Amino acid sequence: MEKSAPAAKAAGTVVLNTPSFKRRFIRDFILNKYLYLMMIPVIAYYVIFHYAPMYGAIIAFKDYTPMKGVLGSDWVGFKHFQDFFGSFYFWRILKNTLLISIYSLLFEFPAPILLALLINEVRHQLFKRVVQTITYMPYFISLVVICGMITDFTNSDGLINTLLTQFGYDGQAMLQKPGLFRPIYILSEIWQKIGWESIIYIAALMSIDQEQYEAARMDGAGRIKQMLYITLPGIMPVITILFILRMGNLLNVGFEKIILLYNPVTYETADVISSFVYRVGLLEFGWSFSSAVGLFNSVINLILLISANYISRKVNESSLW
Repeated sequence: MEKSAPAAKAAGTVVLNTPSFKRRFIRDFILNKYLYLMMIPVIAYYVIFHYAPMYGAIIAFKDYTPMKGVLGSDWVGFKHFQDFFGSFYFWRILKNTLLISIYSLLFEFPAPILLALLINEVRHQLFKRVVQTITYMPYFISLVVICGMITDFTNSDGLINTLLTQFGYDGQAMLQKPGLFRPIYILSEIWQKIGWESIIYIAALMSIDQEQYEAARMDGAGRIKQMLYITLPGIMPVITILFILRMGNLLNVGFEKIILLYNPVTYETADVISSFVYRVGLLEFGWSFSSAVGLFNSVINLILLISANYISRKVNESSLW
């Protein structure tokens, strides 16, 4: 039978009292005060620009006018959601958003993983650094410049068009063809981000115990088997976490690049939720309607994030929470 605290004290037993959360926090803050100070700008950024503006989401349920303000505008309930769900554009922009997001998940997400695995197999250090530098460079180029390059290369007299005409292509500007917008968008995303996004996988590869590779080589395993049974399982937790985060942003197709590349001819395949919100909200001054569309987008992303995290936790016991 366990002794009570007074009885244990009377018997000479030392009783260890667990410090309260407040005391532990104060002690940790004193020990790591500079780390906590470094966190202040990041926390302030998210509070000011991400959490504080969330009260403005109520204009999705109001007929917002700047003269009356957010709280003074007339309440209309789910009117804007009903207008959006019943509009001609709903299924078009939802389909375009889902297709671009799914194509990105299928082709863009695995690309940096494959690049990291290939770089990891390179033994020549100079060649490895050159490849990494070349693949990183497009990420640091301005998006406006990137889109300008894409437009120039795919014009009727552009470099890509000139090459393709040698194989029977008709030579028409590629961004004027609705059917080519999605492939151009996905391929340019891979080219722009593959190097930068591979950094985290390369870092994860560095943490794998090298003795596992030595043991595998002694057992006669070649490079392919080492990659399949050591390398991939070693970085699988990182892949899982990034996949969950990607699922949480599945419908968040960046409007900046879409707007810089699309035109009325390609609205049929290029117009997505974010570009529709920009066009209706800022160009046509439909603030409440665009807020309703944006809120719908955020709710769907939240559901996808929670679902992906739940499935991952059940399948391989790796999750965000």
